[in-house]
Amino acid sequence: MPHAAHDDAQIGRILSRREILALLGLAGGGALAGCARGPETVTDGIAATPTRARSGGVARHPTGAAPTTAVAESLPTAVPRCVVRPEQTAGPFYVYDPALERSDIRRDQASGQISEGLPLALEFRVSRVAEGVCEPLPLAYVDLWHCDARGVYSGFGEGRDEDFLRGYQRTGADGRARFATIYPGWYPGRAVHIHFTIRGASFNGYTFTSQLYFDDAISEQVFAQAPYAARAAQGLRNAQDGLYRDGGEQLRLALSESGEGYAAVFDIGLQLG
Repeated sequence: MPHAAHDDAQIGRILSRREILALLGLAGGGALAGCARGPETVTDGIAATPTRARSGGVARHPTGAAPTTAVAESLPTAVPRCVVRPEQTAGPFYVYDPALERSDIRRDQASGQISEGLPLALEFRVSRVAEGVCEPLPLAYVDLWHCDARGVYSGFGEGRDEDFLRGYQRTGADGRARFATIYPGWYPGRAVHIHFTIRGASFNGYTFTSQLYFDDAISEQVFAQAPYAARAAQGLRNAQDGLYRDGGEQLRLALSESGEGYAAVFDIGLQLG
């Protein structure tokens, strides 16, 4: 059964700078340890010194403190990039289906039809944050779902009996989960976005939930092409979307051209207690 929620409902709260420092195991304004992923460079394009901080406020940890992913306020540039992620609502279109463990989510399993649109290769790098250091988090389940070029979600409305553009992957030993999908379309009332959750056996029942966003200029270029151009109008720009205005800059993908479409890497760290 789908989880009913309003797509514009807001969750979480703003963390103070003191709380962020405590979260990352810092004393005063001391330097932070770097992200412990070895020599590789994070290329997700998110600023290392963002200006907002949020923690999830829906599911609570058994100790009474919510596991947190946070955005630091005026912190040193050495803040591990993997913690720079606010939590947002799941919206009304989430469907749990254990049969959808797959990397390529473009195909509807019943009909075999592949959703039309520009290819998007999306890689998640999931970490556990401890004392300011990010360690790859294996065996976490990353769920992904979004609308097609027509603005339709599978499992609802026109797509009621279909399961296109939905699926989940377990992270490997390196904390990575990879998806093959398409650039999402739009629907009234929202900017272009993708929904995701991260869950796991070590999360004590907690599920991290948020959304990914896209650069307006790239969306304009994409929507001028088929099959997106078949629609007469375009959805909201990011600045018009209430959810985007509440932390969306830290959730915007940095896309690179890849073949006929795009690719992106998204790093995220979770404080699981």
